[in-house]
Amino acid sequence: MNDESIRDIVRERYGKAALQAAQGRTSCCGPAPSSCCGPAPSASGLSGDPITSNLYADHETVLLPTTAVNASLGCGNPTALAKLEEGQIVLDLGSGGGIDVLLSARRVGPTGKAYGLDMTDEMLALARENQKKAGATNVEFLKGTMEEIPLPDASVDVIISNCVINLAADKDRVLREAFRVLKPGGRFAVSDVVTKGAIPAPVKKSVELWIGCIAGALDEDEYVAKLTAAGFTDVTVEPTRIYRVDDAREFLTSAGIDVDALGPEVDGKFRSAFVRAVKPALV
Repeated sequence: MNDESIRDIVRERYGKAALQAAQGRTSCCGPAPSSCCGPAPSASGLSGDPITSNLYADHETVLLPTTAVNASLGCGNPTALAKLEEGQIVLDLGSGGGIDVLLSARRVGPTGKAYGLDMTDEMLALARENQKKAGATNVEFLKGTMEEIPLPDASVDVIISNCVINLAADKDRVLREAFRVLKPGGRFAVSDVVTKGAIPAPVKKSVELWIGCIAGALDEDEYVAKLTAAGFTDVTVEPTRIYRVDDAREFLTSAGIDVDALGPEVDGKFRSAFVRAVKPALV
């Protein structure tokens, strides 16, 4: 598929997810109607699968609109790990229903600002409605792609993202754009799905239908290499969750995949990770 075809698939699936969240249902981006790239949602309203469940503490979500929580499709909690400070300007790439933008806005306070960038009209509409419900005045949601961020050079202190860069068709361009909009000394601090070790191409594609809705997760070493090529320094990839094939046995079996044959090839090779990097400061 070409880049635009991939974007069209993402728009369609995340547009449907936004509509579901707006109707009070947990979002779903996977092929099975009761799943969000994994098993059916739990009674708490969040997806019960090991990727998207239990990412946020109760004290973080208690004051957020339910529709923002329901629209969460992430694989980590970048706002908890990014160490945001008062007065900073934050950009969330692929902001969806706005949960990480709203949490960031709290941390940077009234003297700071939190931007959310998304290319899906339905998600932007949902996020802006959630912003109104939350009463967040230091928030702005922008329409655009990660490959062409609609912000000036050196305008952002911290870039966050939650399990979205793996969906990008042109990751090199995304990382170059992230580097461009960061201020010197600015930080890249994202949660994303990565792989570790060799995985046969057909197997990789099948498993990533569960993990990321479409294929695209980078190997840890490849992520480091691409960030370095974009100009970043101090690059680290810290696994936060390691996924086991048995965690998705029911979902994969329903998709016609032989889990017993698949297991030895991929078990433990897919994981959520916190990816950090720094744009060098001016000398």
